Amino acid sequence: MRFEDLNLNTALLKALDELGYEHPTTIQQKAFSVIMSGQDVCGIAQTGTGKTFAYLLPCLRQLKFSKERHPQMLVLVPTRELVVQVVAAAQKLSAYLSLHTVGVYGGVNINPQRDAMENGLDILVATPGRLYDLAMSGSLKLKDIKKLVIDEVDEMMNLGFRTQLNNILELLPARRQNLLFSATITEEVEALIDTWFNNPARIEAAPTGTPLDNIRQEAYAIPNFNTKVNMLEYLLERDEHMSKVLVFVATKKLADQLFEQLSEKFPDKAGVIHSNKEQNNRFNTVKQFRDGNYRFIIATDLIARGLDIAGVSHVVNFDLPEQAESYIHRIGRTGRADKKGIAISFITEKEKEQQQAIENLMNYEIPMLPVPGDLTISTVLTEDEIPKVHMKVIQVKLPDREKGGGAFHEKSAKNSKRNIKVSHAEKMKKKYGKPKTRGGRK
Repeated sequence: MRFEDLNLNTALLKALDELGYEHPTTIQQKAFSVIMSGQDVCGIAQTGTGKTFAYLLPCLRQLKFSKERHPQMLVLVPTRELVVQVVAAAQKLSAYLSLHTVGVYGGVNINPQRDAMENGLDILVATPGRLYDLAMSGSLKLKDIKKLVIDEVDEMMNLGFRTQLNNILELLPARRQNLLFSATITEEVEALIDTWFNNPARIEAAPTGTPLDNIRQEAYAIPNFNTKVNMLEYLLERDEHMSKVLVFVATKKLADQLFEQLSEKFPDKAGVIHSNKEQNNRFNTVKQFRDGNYRFIIATDLIARGLDIAGVSHVVNFDLPEQAESYIHRIGRTGRADKKGIAISFITEKEKEQQQAIENLMNYEIPMLPVPGDLTISTVLTEDEIPKVHMKVIQVKLPDREKGGGAFHEKSAKNSKRNIKVSHAEKMKKKYGKPKTRGGRK
């Protein structure tokens, strides 16, 4: 099927042609006619299968120019990076339409975003926190929303947006079309759908947890952090095909630690990105990676969801994620748009349980490869890896001397008298109330 076979207008077809797109993906084909019918939709698709265009194309086809300043379409996403990506996609697709798209997110000055609301818009892409702040301040009116899209809703739940999401849904007009797209559907997401959606059509491009056919998965059993560093250096030095690599680690601290070690051997070829980095720094890191200036970037799960970086050759799971679903999102950064990709995992003994959960979710056993014979196996452990010796501390209760008791009771008032020498004048003053004298000499 080609995009010309869908019910798209000339403006959208021209924009797609200029972007170089000819054939819709599976989720785009399946979702188009259902969304055009006005029915609520729950779309389940792997990361990298074109979910963004799947909801933008039919919505842009139906939206019309409005003289009202308030948005007609609202897209909720979990991260700032995803806001920027969706706004860029909407602007490219609507290049020949009279529709204005604005993106808002937290962590930056709210005043320019308030001004953007005042100037008017048609499509609003937002993170839940900043959207709720704008709505509560009166800068944003949601009365004209006709279409609501919630993208990566399970990640919103993981980031703690559950309350804000429900509060936003209460502010929206009752008559609207609800669209939800994600790679995984959790129990919390099911509860959200049951509460706010009206008999949604379920569209699946691939069952949740199914590994992508065009991603080759492999893993190595590695004993500790420093050996993982050696293994990553070993692969980068020997495999020239690792030209654009995403390295995922468990924590921000580990990301910075790994960056410090690798940036010495690969100067000006490495970047690091996590939530503690300034927004401009994060955007610049991703741009450098996209442009090919960085060979690899080290990241937490912050960018595992939704961020579209074309041409990622390899994904390296330096640490396995705590949640099995996050593994699917991570490896989905490679093998996009029908291209081949490779996902490599380093697995310690402690991560075996996470490996089992991932394999159970995918119903697929990740092939384990032998560790290279000339790899340096480090015996140096990090502070977190050193076994902790927990000794039982026996608390000895000492008597509380302040409460008295035994030989430590206070003396009675009678026995607490002290021998004080009192002069005759003081005795007379106490007896008569005034000083008594024996008379002065004449």
